[in-house]
Amino acid sequence: MVTSRSTAVPAQTAALRRRGAVLERAILDAALEQLGTVGWNGLTMEGVAAGAQTGKAAVYRRWPSKEDLVADALQAGLPRFGEAPDLGGVREDLLALCRQAREAMFSRPGFALRAVIHECDPAQAERFHGVIFEGVVEPTIKLLREVVTRGMERGEVRPDAGNSYVFDAIPAMMMYRSKMCACEWSDGELEAMIDQLMLPLLRPSAV
Repeated sequence: MVTSRSTAVPAQTAALRRRGAVLERAILDAALEQLGTVGWNGLTMEGVAAGAQTGKAAVYRRWPSKEDLVADALQAGLPRFGEAPDLGGVREDLLALCRQAREAMFSRPGFALRAVIHECDPAQAERFHGVIFEGVVEPTIKLLREVVTRGMERGEVRPDAGNSYVFDAIPAMMMYRSKMCACEWSDGELEAMIDQLMLPLLRPSAV
């Protein structure tokens, strides 16, 4: 019994003595976890502190408001986008890109981001506009533009398809159906969206 207690105490003490980047990372992770489980409205600084196993003062010392904390948590947790898929055809490229988007949407940062988008009022949402636009919207549009442009070069895509309405179609549809229809975007559902929506939208007009 003595040995067990003596080993437990140093472990607890080490956790309480976290400093700097290690403690900040734990707080940001706890904020993302709270957003994904209780949502924006249920998130509290006290709950984040408990999840990070630290004191409330340690949270407020770094982030004076809930909005500041969540903005930094989203920025730190959002997935980093890689290169656009290049599998030889626009259908295959779009499917690969949609699978990447699905993984991001149903990741912990993805659930957190959707809680912010769906629950914040307009004034609160304005605080996160830059994070969402620069961290999600712009990278997604960039990859879609690359895929569509390559499709144009191969003659698969009509020349005037590179516009904002086309680039918005996939993200808007995936967000809408995940919220309104509880869609989890199986491979079959992704294929149906590409085949029934995107390809007819992108294909050159029949002669």
